[in-house]
Amino acid sequence: QWQLVESGGGLVQSGGSLRLSCAVSGFTLGSYYVGWFRQTPGKGREGVACISGNGEYMRTPDSVKGRFIVSRDNSAKMAWLQMNDLTPEDTGTYYCALRWDSQNMCRLESREYDHWGQGTSVTVSS
Repeated sequence: QWQLVESGGGLVQSGGSLRLSCAVSGFTLGSYYVGWFRQTPGKGREGVACISGNGEYMRTPDSVKGRFIVSRDNSAKMAWLQMNDLTPEDTGTYYCALRWDSQNMCRLESREYDHWGQGTSVTVSS
């Protein structure tokens, strides 16, 4: 039985930081790339970071570039999303997701991912 469990969300003031965690079970994590997504009402699910199975390839969109940092530890079966300099526009529910990695790369499109966690809520106050 596989499971992805996000944690670390909460309420933070604008300019603050949060570190989200994704605990993975039921997978050999190094065989999967990890994506982080956020969902807000009316905006759909936006990819905010991804990291390849070996951790050597990462992507972030311009909206979070320089503020969000993705990392992973395959032996610990964990992935993290460090979020800095948060703004109210970063408010949403954040999800981690997995996709089989056959090319040591990752993608930010949600349709590419097969396995999802239940999400953790982030609220940034102004």
